[in-house]
Amino acid sequence: MDLHNIREDYSKQELSEHECNANPIVQFEYWLKAAIHAKVNEPTAMNIATVGTDGKPSNRVVLLKEVNSEGFVFFTNYLSRKGRSLEENPFAALTFFWPELERQVRVEGCVSRLSPEASDEYFESRPYTSRIGAWASEQSQVIESKSVLVKRAAAIGLKHPLHVPRPPHWGGYVVIPNYMEFWQGRPSRLHDRICYRQENGVWLKARLAP
Repeated sequence: MDLHNIREDYSKQELSEHECNANPIVQFEYWLKAAIHAKVNEPTAMNIATVGTDGKPSNRVVLLKEVNSEGFVFFTNYLSRKGRSLEENPFAALTFFWPELERQVRVEGCVSRLSPEASDEYFESRPYTSRIGAWASEQSQVIESKSVLVKRAAAIGLKHPLHVPRPPHWGGYVVIPNYMEFWQGRPSRLHDRICYRQENGVWLKARLAP
């Protein structure tokens, strides 16, 4: 299989550092709204990379559930591989890719757990079956078969036919950025890259070579 000649020449839009908001989170919100308006596939999907005590990185795609002045919020099982990695090394890198808009955003920063109250509030908003699933799945653990999950889900459903409380091992994290980068595809691989670095609580903006 020859992959050498698979390429796209990007040309839809440009990105100027002068047009970017002084706050990268605000700039991200502009781009996220544009992605949602353009009806891109899974606009809130983000790759999250973590590193455990073994020094080896791992990554996976999760869904962004909130962006606010503090950072980027997602929810997961605290005992999953990413949850254990974040307890050992509370830093993460995120990547959003919207190929329909020829755009990418990178985020790097420290990670902290949301309050139990905030996790409870989001958990209550999830569909009933998703709440059941949070209890049934021992995320990242080896299981004998899929039937194990089905049996666990059925048992949880019988135990909680109306209201499913949040499992103590499940909740939210916020990625608090100290570095963000906005990438806009351009012709001839001369892409626009605008980065933000936080120094002494102030965001500094610069252009990077592609």
